[in-house]
Amino acid sequence: MMPLETVHANGHFNAEIDGQRYYSTDMYVRPFLMSNAYSAPQQSMRTVYIGNVPTDLSVSDIMDQVKTGAIQAIRPLPEKNGLFITFVEHSSAAQFYLQATRHQYLTIQGHELKIGWGKPSHLTNSIQTALQNGASRNVYLGLLDPQETQESLRQTLLCFGHIEHLKIITEKRIGFVHFLCITNAVKCVSTLQTESRWQAKRVNFGKDRCAKNVYAIPSATTQFIGYPTAYDPYAFMYPPPAQHNPAVSNSLGATANRTIYLGNIHPDTTTEDICNAIRGGIISQLKFIPEKHIAFITFVDPILAENFFHTTEYLVIKNRRLKLGWGKPSALSFPVLNAIQNGGSRNVYIGNIDEFITEEKLKHDFSEYGDIELVNTLREKNCAFVNFTSISGAVKAIEGIRTKEEYKKFRINYGKDRCGNPPRFNTSNNPIHTNNDDNNSTVLT
Repeated sequence: MMPLETVHANGHFNAEIDGQRYYSTDMYVRPFLMSNAYSAPQQSMRTVYIGNVPTDLSVSDIMDQVKTGAIQAIRPLPEKNGLFITFVEHSSAAQFYLQATRHQYLTIQGHELKIGWGKPSHLTNSIQTALQNGASRNVYLGLLDPQETQESLRQTLLCFGHIEHLKIITEKRIGFVHFLCITNAVKCVSTLQTESRWQAKRVNFGKDRCAKNVYAIPSATTQFIGYPTAYDPYAFMYPPPAQHNPAVSNSLGATANRTIYLGNIHPDTTTEDICNAIRGGIISQLKFIPEKHIAFITFVDPILAENFFHTTEYLVIKNRRLKLGWGKPSALSFPVLNAIQNGGSRNVYIGNIDEFITEEKLKHDFSEYGDIELVNTLREKNCAFVNFTSISGAVKAIEGIRTKEEYKKFRINYGKDRCGNPPRFNTSNNPIHTNNDDNNSTVLT
């Protein structure tokens, strides 16, 4: 491990490292991850800080516990008992962080490590190009000499940079060398491919061991293992946890795992009850099938769907514990994406209402645009909210209701989706889901 930066403690909630600031759980990270904002900085939070690392714990010991996604770079700080881990994707960093902080500490070999967020960053053009060409920090070596050992291979390749992990599978004459960063691996591959000693061997990039299916030998016939293909039309709801590896995209318009399946729903449960229990991200659509006791919750942001899935140990509605699973991957439609970019949600705000606007009238007038989940009037603020089960319903409602003469005197806009509010956490740092409704008296202007 090599000294790279100096740490200056700055209270309990944050620390500063050469101008970079990392943050603890309560002050910054949860509001950041669970917010309704989709700004560029949120997409670039890819670096996690690990602190309180004892001297007898190696970088490899820590990386053995990271299985959420490929790593761009690892930056050890041995003199300050810490290190930075920069993931290739924000979603991978967020999943690792949320899993590690479920009980506030990351425990490895009996040691409790601190964890926080590093400074936001973007992938450089050179790294993006390397990734597009299949680069990783893992160098795959094939047709190795029978006498090659892990130590001899380590000594040969140390000139390209510090090695985090090295493994030789002798019977297959292959090896995997994980450097601290992708840049060093790219240098190694490009150099070895031009050296005469390696001309008869195979030199390429392997899969990062921090992703799943580690040490898979590169193959053009590699088949993606995804959802079950059984005849049961609901089989995709129950993917075995060991096989499920949601592919999360930072692009809201991409096809991604953004739908959560809820099963074992109590017969007396309403759509409103379900929405009251969902927190952590605005909802694109809620599909409730009461006769089958199931529902599908489609989040706008697949990253927040991932966060919800991995931080919700259990969800109870009407004193019944629900089953959680993944629905089919999907993409948001263009009208929904366009609405979101303009502050849209499934909640319609009606301002400056008079005494003639009742909840019953709103239900009647708005129901022609889509299924309604909840209508809420706030007489003291002279406003009301109509919550649809989908953003598309709200889009149609705003376009349609503004053309009606009796509504032209009112202020019509999108309101705030209460499902986007941060989860409430108990003393064990686990999310609390209740049937209590949040005040959704916020209008987006």
